[in-house]
Amino acid sequence: MNRDIWQYSTIHNSPCKILEEQTLWGQSVCRIWLPNQDAMVRVPRSALRPLTSELQPEIEANRIAYISAAAKVAEVLEGGTNGSEGHVLLAPMESNVIPLPHQIHALSRAISGDRVRYLLADEVGLGKTIEAGLVIRELKLRGLVRRTLIVSPKGIATQWVAEMQTHFNEKFQLVLGDDISTLQRLAPAIGDHRSSLWSLFDQVIVSLDSVKPMDRRRGWSAERVAEYNRSRYEDLVTAGWDLVIVDEAHRLGGSTDQVARYKLGRGLAEAAPYVLLLSATPHQGKTDAFYRLMNLLDNKAFPDMESVSRDRMAPYVIRTEKRKALDSEGKPLFKPRQTRMAPVRWEVRHHLQQSLYESVTNYVREGYNQSLREKKPHIGFLMILMQRLVVSSTRAIRTTLERRLEVLKTNELLAAQRLDDMENGSENLDEFYDMDGQELLDELLKSRVSSLKNESRQVESLLDAARRCEQAEPDAKAEALIEWIYQLQADENEPDLKVLIFTEFIPTQGMLKEFLEARGISVVTLNGSMDMDERKRAQDAFRDSSRILVSTDAGGEGLNLQFCHVVINYDIPWNPMRLEQRIGRVDRIGQAKTVRAINFVFENSVEFRVREVLEQKLAIIFEEFGIDKTGDVLDSAQAGELFEEIFTSAYMNPETIEDSVDYTVSRIRDEIREVRESSTIYGISEEPDIQAAERLRSHPLPHWVERMTVGYLNSHGGKASRKRSWWELTWPDGQALQKCVFTSRENERYNDATLLNLENSRVRGLALNLPQIAAGQPIPCVAINGLPANISGLWGLFEVRLQAGLQKHSQIIRIPLVRRRYLSIFVTDEGKMFLQTARYIWDNMQTAEPKVLHSLSHEESLAAYEQILDGAEKAGKEQFDSLQQEHRSSIAREEERGLHAFESRRKAIDRVGLPEVRQYRQTRCDAEENEWRNELEMAKQIVPEIRPLLLMRIVKGGAWDHE
Repeated sequence: MNRDIWQYSTIHNSPCKILEEQTLWGQSVCRIWLPNQDAMVRVPRSALRPLTSELQPEIEANRIAYISAAAKVAEVLEGGTNGSEGHVLLAPMESNVIPLPHQIHALSRAISGDRVRYLLADEVGLGKTIEAGLVIRELKLRGLVRRTLIVSPKGIATQWVAEMQTHFNEKFQLVLGDDISTLQRLAPAIGDHRSSLWSLFDQVIVSLDSVKPMDRRRGWSAERVAEYNRSRYEDLVTAGWDLVIVDEAHRLGGSTDQVARYKLGRGLAEAAPYVLLLSATPHQGKTDAFYRLMNLLDNKAFPDMESVSRDRMAPYVIRTEKRKALDSEGKPLFKPRQTRMAPVRWEVRHHLQQSLYESVTNYVREGYNQSLREKKPHIGFLMILMQRLVVSSTRAIRTTLERRLEVLKTNELLAAQRLDDMENGSENLDEFYDMDGQELLDELLKSRVSSLKNESRQVESLLDAARRCEQAEPDAKAEALIEWIYQLQADENEPDLKVLIFTEFIPTQGMLKEFLEARGISVVTLNGSMDMDERKRAQDAFRDSSRILVSTDAGGEGLNLQFCHVVINYDIPWNPMRLEQRIGRVDRIGQAKTVRAINFVFENSVEFRVREVLEQKLAIIFEEFGIDKTGDVLDSAQAGELFEEIFTSAYMNPETIEDSVDYTVSRIRDEIREVRESSTIYGISEEPDIQAAERLRSHPLPHWVERMTVGYLNSHGGKASRKRSWWELTWPDGQALQKCVFTSRENERYNDATLLNLENSRVRGLALNLPQIAAGQPIPCVAINGLPANISGLWGLFEVRLQAGLQKHSQIIRIPLVRRRYLSIFVTDEGKMFLQTARYIWDNMQTAEPKVLHSLSHEESLAAYEQILDGAEKAGKEQFDSLQQEHRSSIAREEERGLHAFESRRKAIDRVGLPEVRQYRQTRCDAEENEWRNELEMAKQIVPEIRPLLLMRIVKGGAWDHE
């Protein structure tokens, strides 16, 4: 092969091969091939110069540092391995969060199989959102995922958006119920049909209840219901997602397989090849619902309830318990918390409040018993809620009595009709146990539940008493609260101590804000009625300036408040899971202090007597089963039903509280035993691998990225200046970046630093677009500190490449069409080849500064090029065979993924109601499958290539010995 036709294009700053030269009208023009761009262009002959020009030692040293480091980075990006440690996980090093050992282990498990379909079942507070984000990033970096859908409860949807952006630089479009109709009108038309709004975005977060299908709705025609389901459910599940993530996934289990949430779950499970279900309490004590959940992951592995065995389920479940969670140093992640009950006494001056409490209790007792006789369960719910309201605050019971009286004065027939409509819903009673107090109150009052006998007169009397009580003086609990705040400030020695106060009800929240602000304490509030911007402003204000945050349970969903460590439960939900969720807002990863939880309860009340007995007896059960709390085994709705029963029984029959508690505690013990025996999930708990996490944390990738970037800028017309622990960088095009750092740890030290990692497309491009060298380019003679004195010879770095298909950028198949491996070659002066020595030299070059002494002559460079290229072609055969095997495996996985995806889409399309819409979607699905099959066939055609990236002569002992 004639090497003399290689030249250097000054226009493209690249070696090029002259393919043709002609003179036309006195001008010489060459058609050249640029290997780095794989492109042919025409240039003036004057733009070409010989490759034999002298090297500039300083620039060449920086170019060597750039190429040698960039190939290391590229090797990691390509999934290259280093010894027996397996593939390097990219996502933890590319994110803005430093994952904990159990999160790294969860990621490693999740991406270890070909089909990513898992239940992430870590206990509350262990960062399942972070784990899901890591999986998203890893699958995207590996080219397996482009379109991702996240489904979450409405209250934490915004938190998902923020965490994906903050920790992973992933932008998700939040689509809430009210947005769907608007976006549908914006979706472009295709032919005679309007396309799905879900095609507008590749990464979407929706709220669970905004997209579940409905069977009917009062006042709606069948056509309107069908249109609603089409845009919200059918379009969603047929939109061609690669990955679907469902938070609080146990809500999909439903009470039967006909429940709307389960139907949504089935559609979502069939909508994508990769599925993550997130739930801290997936079993719920209900084996049938848990079976339905596992069936969503793999209906072949779990065809019936008997199939949900520990051995069969273990490969699908990733779970870490709090007690096993460790930090990066191997220490327990969570400190023991301090929880105490704070009895509040009614003094003589509070006699109106105590009288109101007793009157409401009598009203509740009478109303509840009547609801049982008349079989009106919704009235029973409302009566019990009244009891919780009077315990919360005078304002809460007063405003509710006003709303109830308004309902009672409305048309009785209308009330009964609306009630009947409500009670016909099979899910309503189940969902009531999953609602917080304010949600349940709003639901019951808007339903206009029918009245009890003589209820109007009773409510008017109670309302009059509540108004007089509210006007007389502050609530006893409010007075106790201010004393507790002052006492906590003194105990913690923090005059500006931040305190998170929880209440079940918005009226109590408003009262507390007024009460505390009147005493000079800054307060912000959060509740479920606030929109996303209001919620964020409230959280920011609490962190930055306000001392107190008063939140309802719905307002507190998704909060991360580790900067606060004191929680006061102003009123206590009967459901202990809600109490755990409240405290979990501050008892989270990153909490530096011991969490203190103070639970207010009236001293001479039924609640106090129940809780006192209950806590003693539950402590015995927890010790018996070796668990920390009810929430370790029972979910929110189930625990809510059990504990509501015990409190209700105590109110109805206060003289038998001990017996009532004993009976319910016995049931709880049986439930826990059954769950732990029948549910295999509680036998599964991962052991975080501290060593693996440390290897990843200490991986030199960020150092390689830094060395690559600095070397590139200093060798390609840019500038990199070191300033203490950061850099000032100027790119060749003039773009300047100040205070740049390359590690997340450095980035955390400075508020105004710019973190440069592989998320930066420009930095990433330095590794993925490595220039190759041509025969005849001058080969430098280099001394490298740290190498043994006897190492002398030719060293080369090569890219072994597999190019698949005729298209460079596929839009349908999910496999890379270019695969690379990086090969280093060392040939001694005696002509012997040593691959391990070559790798040793390459590793050493990541820390040592190369010193360029001279360059070989043109003839010597050509001879050296031929010699080392010949060695690389022999050694590279094994690398290419490995790439070929990987590619074939990927083809097989892609074939399985695609067939599953198109089969799932067709199932979803078959459920579409309108024949013309069904036919249109079927036609489009067929066309896309044909295109996918064509691309897959083309991807089976492969072309090998070897590219020289860096060649040098290693000089013995740091001095050039010219042969």
